[in-house]
Amino acid sequence: MSTGIFSVGITGMHAAQIGLLTTEHNITNANTPGYNRQRIGQTTNIALQTGAGFIGQGTRVQTVARIYNEFLQSQINTSQTTASELNTYASQIKQIDNLLADVNAGLSPSLQEFFKGVQQMATSPASIPARQAFISSAQALTTRFQTLEARLTEMYQGVNEQVTSTVSLINSYAEQIAKINERIVIAQAGANQPPNDLLDERDRLITELNKEVKVSTVTESDGSLSVFIGTGQQLVVGQRANQLDARPSAADGERFTVGLTNGAAYQELPESLITGGNLAGYLRFRSETLDKAANSLGSVAASVASVFNAQQSLGQDLLGQTVGDAGFADKIFLFDSVNVPKIITNTLNTGAGAIIPTPATQPGQTDGYLAAAMTGGNFNTQLRAADYELAFTAGGNYTVKRLTDGVQVASGTGVGTVAFDGVSIDITAVGANGDKFTIQPTREVARNLRVNPLISADGRLLAAAAPVNSSVGLNAGTGLPNSGNGAISAPSVAPGYTLPAGPIQLTYNAVTQEFSGFPSGPDPRAYSPSGTSFTFDGISFTITGTPANGDRFVIDANTSGVADSRNAVLMGKLQTQNTMLADASGGKASFQGVYAQMVSEVGNKTREIQVTAAAQVSLLEQAQAARDAQSGVNLDEEAANLLRYQYAYQAAAKMLEVGTRLFDTVLSIGS
Repeated sequence: MSTGIFSVGITGMHAAQIGLLTTEHNITNANTPGYNRQRIGQTTNIALQTGAGFIGQGTRVQTVARIYNEFLQSQINTSQTTASELNTYASQIKQIDNLLADVNAGLSPSLQEFFKGVQQMATSPASIPARQAFISSAQALTTRFQTLEARLTEMYQGVNEQVTSTVSLINSYAEQIAKINERIVIAQAGANQPPNDLLDERDRLITELNKEVKVSTVTESDGSLSVFIGTGQQLVVGQRANQLDARPSAADGERFTVGLTNGAAYQELPESLITGGNLAGYLRFRSETLDKAANSLGSVAASVASVFNAQQSLGQDLLGQTVGDAGFADKIFLFDSVNVPKIITNTLNTGAGAIIPTPATQPGQTDGYLAAAMTGGNFNTQLRAADYELAFTAGGNYTVKRLTDGVQVASGTGVGTVAFDGVSIDITAVGANGDKFTIQPTREVARNLRVNPLISADGRLLAAAAPVNSSVGLNAGTGLPNSGNGAISAPSVAPGYTLPAGPIQLTYNAVTQEFSGFPSGPDPRAYSPSGTSFTFDGISFTITGTPANGDRFVIDANTSGVADSRNAVLMGKLQTQNTMLADASGGKASFQGVYAQMVSEVGNKTREIQVTAAAQVSLLEQAQAARDAQSGVNLDEEAANLLRYQYAYQAAAKMLEVGTRLFDTVLSIGS
């Protein structure tokens, strides 16, 4: 009997001791991140069968289990990876929001000062200081474009660095998970019990990994955990970790993307597959906001240059020079000698395809851009804040897709010129099936914009005047001044106009109500006293009133246009005219309007991301609270357990004391 008492008491002491150790372990890890509280699982030993029935043989600790809820942990991981993505996105987009909306550093103040310079020149076209003021404002505008673009370029470089750093951290976590998988497999195989602390550590690593990129996990039969990213790309398989790598994209060498390595092999992952975590936050910020901001800024810069160059080419400078004269400067703005639009050959191409910007054919035009169109009396461009992809298929066929919305904007076969959205490129050699080219019409334009150095050195080359003038002539019959009350407007010119070689005299016939003397086109032409517009050789004007028979009106080169500011006035009107986002019916927005829309979109997106991030953080806190309520350590509860196991240990020890006394009694009887 005494032997049974000893054995049962020892089992009770042993179970209470393990309970105490487990409780102490919980208390000391109460503030350990990712720790799940543990509880002993007790069961009775197999009873001893006797004639009097089954006699209990005490207790044993079957296992030490951690209080773990896989569903709650999954909720934490999901909330954590989304919160990390949004917080990273918010911190990045805030930089652009502050940059573009700054009342001093933004583009709006420079645009306003630039057009003030235009107005000064229009007010005093013969004044060299007024012309120099315009040049200074133009230089300040280009400097502002360059400064803003330089800051955006720094952000691109920052994203590349952050992507590289994040990928290194992901690889580190993957290796640690693979190693701990190995330890877990060995531990479980040796003891056939769950290694709770190792499991907690692995879960903590998974949580940390989810902060960097969203992962999914599968528990294998041996207890290891396989980890996947994207749509099932393997990051950790059992005890082996694959490696991510951040490399320049095949489509754009200045843009780092992420891929999986397998030995020497490398597979670039589409950015759409990478979701959640800091990595997705950086990639989303770049593709959704940074690209659009850079392209929008570039589209404004390119449009300003295109329409002002086009208007400059229709004017006459202070030296009396017009387009076609050797000394005439047909461009106010230039781009440095870079690939504009920028065309990037995909490094995975296998063919010999080649694409170049279409060489300019009109005064003021830039290589690779369609000439600014004149619609509704003002110039406009079709440029969009977008990148494009030209892809070859079999048989030399190709398509051009706008990457922002996936719309196909052009297609064709073989070599030749392709025009779309204000862009013109020449395919000089056909690519192989599957070959691709990225076209960035406006991405780096702001960086390369500058004032024509010829104009910077000599303000007289600014074409403030119009090249053609009109006047009232002498009556053909009397040789005296016109006797009717007809009047002629100041003429305007269109691209490709022909400057009159000498005075063109238009004579009115009161009988037929026609004007004759036109050098080209129908002659004579009908006239209505309510006013009639006439056009020839790219020159347009309007005659109104009631001219007398034989009255003449003269169209001639503007030989004395020193004080003429008609072309400068047209430049000034470009401030409020719809010069951008044009279609066949004309422009749809002004420079300032497009920039304001960009600032508004970035501001709205910033607010959206910040609000969503705050909501996601709240969800994360709720998920953590739910997990802590079930799996976290409650010190009050653990203190109660200490007392419970202490009393249990003392009671079991008392059994040994009783057994000892009984044994002593037996021995005393024998003596």
